[in-house]
Amino acid sequence: MDPNPKRYSRIARRIRVPLTFVFTVVCLWIAQPSWNSIAMGALVMVFGILLRARAAGHVQKDKVLTMTGPYAYTRNPLYLGSILLAIGFGVAAQNVWIGVVMVTLFLVIYIPIIRAEEEYLRATFAEYDEYMKAVPRLLPRLTPAKLQLESGGFSMQRYLKLREYNSIIGALVLLAVLSAKILWSMRAAH
Repeated sequence: MDPNPKRYSRIARRIRVPLTFVFTVVCLWIAQPSWNSIAMGALVMVFGILLRARAAGHVQKDKVLTMTGPYAYTRNPLYLGSILLAIGFGVAAQNVWIGVVMVTLFLVIYIPIIRAEEEYLRATFAEYDEYMKAVPRLLPRLTPAKLQLESGGFSMQRYLKLREYNSIIGALVLLAVLSAKILWSMRAAH
């Protein structure tokens, strides 16, 4: 591992999207979906989409420290939503290796990114240390943290600005490809 965590974080940021794309293509190739696995996976993906949507509508990057909505439960609801989307995809694809690789990718790529973001937020917002003590990094609290809430509520404008609707499109495309794979194998069997 690179001894310079900031450098590693920059590299992780650069490779995460292309690596995720390549991983997704491989996963679609090795997937063994069934109609039940797609239904269960889609249900998990819906929770990930909803969490990401709520988080995107609350976050005000670089302006204020967002502590409302999902940010009152976890400091990283966008990443948690992504994890739920990935788990849903793994369930829908019905292949244990997909889950193993997803966990490995998360540990190798996203943990360093989260740490670098924490350093930035600590340097940018004086109240971040208090927020860190009250709200867990990833696994959510059961009740919202009681904090001074300056960041306001949900904004559809913020949601649209972050183009979070792309997660819906991506999930639908993945589920459609998995469904097509089932239909293709049914047709090939006849």
